[in-house]
Amino acid sequence: MGDGSRLITGVNGLAEASPSELSFYANSRYRKRLEETRAGAVLVDAEPSVDRRDGINWVRVRNAYLAFAKIAKLFSPKPALSPGIRPGASIDPRAEVDPEAVVMSGATVQRGAKVGARTCLFPGVFLGEDAAVGVDCIVYPNVTIRERCLVGSRVILHSSCVIGSDGFGFAFDPEVPEHFKIPQMGIVRVEDDVEIGACTCVDRATVGETVIGRGTKIDNLVQVAHNVKIGSMTLICGQAGISGSAEIGSGVVLAGQVGVVGHIRIGDLAKVGAQSGVAHDLEAGATVSGSPAFEHREWLKSSAAYPELATLLKEVRQLRKEVERLKSQLR
Repeated sequence: MGDGSRLITGVNGLAEASPSELSFYANSRYRKRLEETRAGAVLVDAEPSVDRRDGINWVRVRNAYLAFAKIAKLFSPKPALSPGIRPGASIDPRAEVDPEAVVMSGATVQRGAKVGARTCLFPGVFLGEDAAVGVDCIVYPNVTIRERCLVGSRVILHSSCVIGSDGFGFAFDPEVPEHFKIPQMGIVRVEDDVEIGACTCVDRATVGETVIGRGTKIDNLVQVAHNVKIGSMTLICGQAGISGSAEIGSGVVLAGQVGVVGHIRIGDLAKVGAQSGVAHDLEAGATVSGSPAFEHREWLKSSAAYPELATLLKEVRQLRKEVERLKSQLR
C-alpha cells in the first residue's frame, strides 16, 4: 500500500532508514521505532498487525524478516574476484586447485588437498594434506582445515575457525604418572550449505567422523568436541559447548552458552534455552531451560519464584518457631 513509484536505493533498520531506504517490522518491541521511522518503505507481515501511516509505504509479505533478508542480499553482492592463484600463495604441486578457484596470497594448500570451483581461500588459510573443500565456498582469513578433513559445497567458514583440531582425549597412566594422549585418527566432515562462525573449533574424531549436517549454522566461539554428530538445519549460538560423542538432531536450536554433556542425544526440533546445561537425552520437539535443563514452562515458574526464596525461608523459620512455641504450650 502506498506509492509504487518510490525509488529504493538500499536497506536499513527502522531507526536509521532514510526516505530512499527499505526497512522491516517483525517484532512488537520495535513498535515505537515503526511509528517514528523515516523509511521510504517498510515490510510488514501479511496479517494486519499495524495500521497504515501516512507517508510510509507498507509492503505486506508472508514473513517480513525473511523477505528483508532476501531483499538485503540484492543490495550486498559478493565482491568480484578474478579466479587464480595469487603470488605469495603456497600450493603444493600435488594439490588440486580448480582453475575457477581463488587462492589469495598467504594461503597454504598442502599435498593431496583439493579446492573446488569458485571457492575462495583468503590470506592465511591453511588446508592440510588430503583435505578437501567443495565448490562455491568462502574460507575467510586464518581458517585452519587440517589433514584429511572434508568440507562440502557452498560452505562459509569465518575467520580463525578450526576444522579438525585434535579431540580432547587422554588416558591416565598412574604408574608414570601421566595423562597419555589418545591418538586422534578420525576426521571432520562438514556437509553442504553449512556456516561456521569465527574462532569456533570443531574437533576431529578419535576414530571415524565428527559430522556437521547440511544447512546447519554455527555461531562464533562454539566448541564441538570429537565424534559429535550434528544433524541438518540446526542452529547453535555463541559460546555453546558440545562434549564428545553427543548426537544433536536435525532442526535443533541451542541458544547461547548452552552446555551439552557427552554421549547423549538431543532429538530433532528440540530447543534449549540460553545458559542451559543438558545432562540427559532430550526427546524430539522438547523445549527446555535451566541447569540442569528441564521443561521450559516449569523453569519459567521456578525462575519467577527464585527471587522470593529469601522471604519464603524467613517465613518458614518464623513458622517453625511458632510451631515449637505451640508445642511447648501443649506439653
